[in-house]
Amino acid sequence: MNQKNFKGLELPALGMGTMRLPVVEGDDSRIDERAAAEMVALAMENGVNYYDTAWGYHGGQSELVMGRILNAYPRNSYYLATKFPGYDLANMDKVEAIFEEQLKKCQTSYFDFYLFHNVCEMNIDAYLDESHGIHRYLMAQKAAGRIRHLGFSTHGSLEVIRRFLEAYGGDMEFCQLQLNYLDWTFQDGKAKVELLREWNIPVWVMEPLRGGQLARITPEEAAPLTALRPGETVSSWAFRFLQSLPDVVVTLSGMSNLSQLKENIATFGEEKPLTPQEWEALMEVTQGMLGKNVLPCTACRYCVSHCPQGLDIPTLLALYNEHRLSGGGFIAPMALMAYPEEKKPSACIACRSCEAVCPQQIKISQGLADFCKSLAG
Repeated sequence: MNQKNFKGLELPALGMGTMRLPVVEGDDSRIDERAAAEMVALAMENGVNYYDTAWGYHGGQSELVMGRILNAYPRNSYYLATKFPGYDLANMDKVEAIFEEQLKKCQTSYFDFYLFHNVCEMNIDAYLDESHGIHRYLMAQKAAGRIRHLGFSTHGSLEVIRRFLEAYGGDMEFCQLQLNYLDWTFQDGKAKVELLREWNIPVWVMEPLRGGQLARITPEEAAPLTALRPGETVSSWAFRFLQSLPDVVVTLSGMSNLSQLKENIATFGEEKPLTPQEWEALMEVTQGMLGKNVLPCTACRYCVSHCPQGLDIPTLLALYNEHRLSGGGFIAPMALMAYPEEKKPSACIACRSCEAVCPQQIKISQGLADFCKSLAG
């Protein structure tokens, strides 16, 4: 297993995410503990000794199960990461109680890595509100040795990340970022990595396969990639892309079975970053995928001044594109939680004034109506 140096630690290039552990009869809250233990055993044998869990994974069971499984191994033989669940605003005044409970659930006296979980539009104001004492408490735990390294994870916009860094960036040692070749452009991944670089903050990657989506690209999309690397799987291209980024330290993969784990261990057994020709081919495939699935809004904002409802149409269309490309998911609904009702897509009155000035000739009202329908389920 390739390793990356981080502050004197030799971390595995591949980490095991524990949000998609094997489950019993399709019930996400019933982890198949024996199967998960077999995966951890194989991971440990192959040098994959970084485990990322969280308060809410598997209905709160992930920390418990991983605590039991990892308790069979010497504490200094693995790295354990978990997070403060600020994705739920009801937790903001409970940082001490939650942290203490996490230590008990994970059967440990310290966390190697601890994160502000999912800094985003919905919770950025609360995270920055010092009255909750979250940052102050976590820094105190770090000083006490109960947190070895403090960072944050985010699905938020570039502006949200910038705000968080301006407040706490000097204390952040790493950022766990949704990053893959699709989101390099689609979610401003490139700009986010560059911003983190300005703060000397390395990147931990989550969603390298975008929830498995990049393992299921069409034969037509895969063809130019297979022609360049006949021996590589479609999934491995996503990891080779990340191996081409010097800012990336750990890539987390939420593996659900031994087969996925074995394939990823083989992929990360060697560094094979993309050549310039391969990078260009992958970006062309990416643009083709985006072109088929998203509305071509360029955020020129001509529409905004013509909207009698005062909607931020480009941002709403960007969220619609995210929701559409992901086939649902939580990112768009979560972002919309920060919006008042009169600024949500449902506030569109279909007057089509925006469409009259759209250079891209996008059927905006139709898109927003479809967005509302998909959000309603």
